[in-house]
Amino acid sequence: MPNPLYDALFAPLATREGPVLHLADGTSLSGQGLHALIARLAGALRAAGVVPGDRVAVQVAKSPEALALYAATTSIGAVFLPLNTAYTAEELAYFIGNATPRLFVCDPAKAEALAPVAGAGGARLLTLGADGAGTLANLAAGQPAQFVPESCEAGTLAAILYTSGTTGRSKGAMLSHGNLLSNAEVLAGLWRFTAQDVLLHALPIFHTHGLFVASNISLLTGGKMIFLPGFDAATVLRLLPQATTMMGVPTFYTRLLAEPGFTREATAHMRLFISGSAPLLSETHLAFEARTGHRILERYGMTETNMNTSNPYEGERRAGTVGFPLPGVELRITAEGAEVAPGDVGMIEVRGPNVFSGYWQMPEKTREELREDGWFLTGDLGTRDPEGYVQIVGRAKDLIISGGYNIYPKEVELLLDEVPGVLESAVIGLPHPDFGEAVFAVLTAQKGVDLDPEAVLAAIRDRLARFKQPKGAVVVAELPRNTMGKVQKNLLRADYKGRFGG
Repeated sequence: MPNPLYDALFAPLATREGPVLHLADGTSLSGQGLHALIARLAGALRAAGVVPGDRVAVQVAKSPEALALYAATTSIGAVFLPLNTAYTAEELAYFIGNATPRLFVCDPAKAEALAPVAGAGGARLLTLGADGAGTLANLAAGQPAQFVPESCEAGTLAAILYTSGTTGRSKGAMLSHGNLLSNAEVLAGLWRFTAQDVLLHALPIFHTHGLFVASNISLLTGGKMIFLPGFDAATVLRLLPQATTMMGVPTFYTRLLAEPGFTREATAHMRLFISGSAPLLSETHLAFEARTGHRILERYGMTETNMNTSNPYEGERRAGTVGFPLPGVELRITAEGAEVAPGDVGMIEVRGPNVFSGYWQMPEKTREELREDGWFLTGDLGTRDPEGYVQIVGRAKDLIISGGYNIYPKEVELLLDEVPGVLESAVIGLPHPDFGEAVFAVLTAQKGVDLDPEAVLAAIRDRLARFKQPKGAVVVAELPRNTMGKVQKNLLRADYKGRFGG
């Protein structure tokens, strides 16, 4: 009875006696132990009334049991719906109401507050804590350590992941067994993962990066994971000697660079560092190489597609770019329906076995963004140089139109970031009575620097056309980011929208 994800990722665990997960407390979980946990949770889900096609919504802390719950859900033909642990009850009410799950699993400490949310959405509520305890665990304890997975096809829905929803309501991207497995197979080969690899895993598992890239690749190739509940620089530095690979967001790497013990010697045994989920500053890329001798491999993906591009494993990993389309993935850059010339900016579109099938319960949104011939409009603006390297210049929604001219924030940000004393910048468009929108810069300063925003703007004045120059700037302690490290420009636009009286 075929089940694509179970057969490739989870079935091999049943014969693995050695450790698969190394945990922060020094304990380990064997492959056989993880498979038995998956089997018992699969039995618990079935006992709770979950049948193929049902959604299982999950808002729990990262743990071996949470990883096993993903495996159990897809193995019985149900649909896994991971939810950010930071979501409030009000936000969760939307997701539960939209996805109408059969089951909602939450932290035991939140059960009382979330019971009305589950009830309103018609979902049964069970609990699972960071320690593996809860009513779901109690139900699983009485189930057998073996099970028969549900037969399904590559096109069977495996997961729904909701987008971050910075422009309107979040959309539930529907991802199939084939979407997830094909992407893991391509990346495992491209990045040379084998059973000898030990992946340092400090990412959350409610997101594509931590769950469908990091975990799936390691499970597919028979490797091990140092499975940490979250990122702590000192802990990562202490455990790094046991690893061969690491996947992270840019914040991980900037925080490691702030650690005196993060040296060339400390990373000498490492094979690969990978970064994604948010843009990696060229300065970070170069500083990392100068400190460690390693060039971070940056790649590009999104909720609806998993990964689309990657810098090469062998060959130049070019700072400021996300490399080339993955094998089997087509990528084009278009404007007004036609492909643009190399170096010109346009919308990035992708097509391939990694691309989702549409948005849950949103057929109109699906038609707007996913063409009938399979091309998906990512909403990202990019360029491709003559050698084929792709560079992301921003989101289409972040494009600034001032006095009729198009301005790409990334171009301005790159210049601002070069000014001495500037740590990082975010460029946004704000309402303006004359120009429609005006360029505005939000800056952060390097440690110990008293940054003068007007002096920063003066420093780039001769390097930009006048219409691209920020008409104002402010210095803040830090830029607002989501859990994956992306700057939340929507919040900045809201904070400063009245700056020019527009």
